Amino acid sequence: MGTHVIEAGFPVNSDAEFEAVRDIAEASSTTVCGLARVVDEDIEAALDSGVDLVHTFVSTSDVQLADSMHATREEAKQRAVESVERVKEAGVECMFSPMDATRTETDFLVDVVEATTDAGADWINIPDTTGVATPTRFKDMVGMVVEAADGARVDVHTHDDFGLAGANALAGFEAGASQAQVSVNGIGERAGNAAYEEVVMSLESLFNVDTGIDTTKITELSRSIEEKSDVPVPANKPVVGDNAFSHESGIHAAGVIENADTFEPGVMTPEMVGAERELVLGKHTGQHSVRERLEDAGYEPTDEEVREITRRVKDFGAEKQRVTMDELEKFAREVGVERAEVRA
Repeated sequence: MGTHVIEAGFPVNSDAEFEAVRDIAEASSTTVCGLARVVDEDIEAALDSGVDLVHTFVSTSDVQLADSMHATREEAKQRAVESVERVKEAGVECMFSPMDATRTETDFLVDVVEATTDAGADWINIPDTTGVATPTRFKDMVGMVVEAADGARVDVHTHDDFGLAGANALAGFEAGASQAQVSVNGIGERAGNAAYEEVVMSLESLFNVDTGIDTTKITELSRSIEEKSDVPVPANKPVVGDNAFSHESGIHAAGVIENADTFEPGVMTPEMVGAERELVLGKHTGQHSVRERLEDAGYEPTDEEVREITRRVKDFGAEKQRVTMDELEKFAREVGVERAEVRA
């Protein structure tokens, strides 16, 4: 699809994960990345897996330093610098993350960023590890890091605990970040990460950026990940949910039949993401949708027949929510609507 980087896993985690990362690195023509803590064993495992990019990270917030890493600020910074130097010594591209950056004291964050950049880091990743950033605050932080990371490009990693992961990723781009870490369908720790499909389509459609991604495969990709991960995609999920391009309201459906831009973004069409527009029948359905569906099915209803079937659709929809085509055709038969081929 043209995805720029695949962060394939944590090579030191297990033999199976090491082999998976290695296999992906060997099979893919895009940049493949492996994760590593600022621990010698992690770094060596990542390097041995054959990845193009090693992403090493260390906690920098006081709460994580004290109660997760059990290390001082200086110890964390020293390990970070040594790990970056080891990756660069091996001739491999390096990304460094100050984990929990959005809860890290500002002066120390800048200190770590400058130290790891001086050590040769190619990328500085700013993670909103606990999802507490807001777009305005995150934009300011990323802008500060862009200035401090002289010589390194900036990447962002956002979590969706408050539903702001996508907005924060875009705020990062607005502040000068060159890359965002995303996951298909937003799958990730807790409430998840910024969603691949949402960030890509926002960049393409709202910011007019050519991402290089083949967006026509986004819906297919989402369905595949939904099946393999066994994590269902909500119907109202932006871009890829079943309702993303569905219209039930009579006003909406009538407008869309005339011109899809009336009640869709316009700058993002179902065709752009490999989806199809659907007129959904239910209690909010209007006569335009009923007529359209009946004619698509080969019927030639009169105005009076459309009104009567629409009434039945609304009544049924109020009790059963959505009305299937089987139900619609049943109503058509009950009302006595003939098929077009019968009249020919």
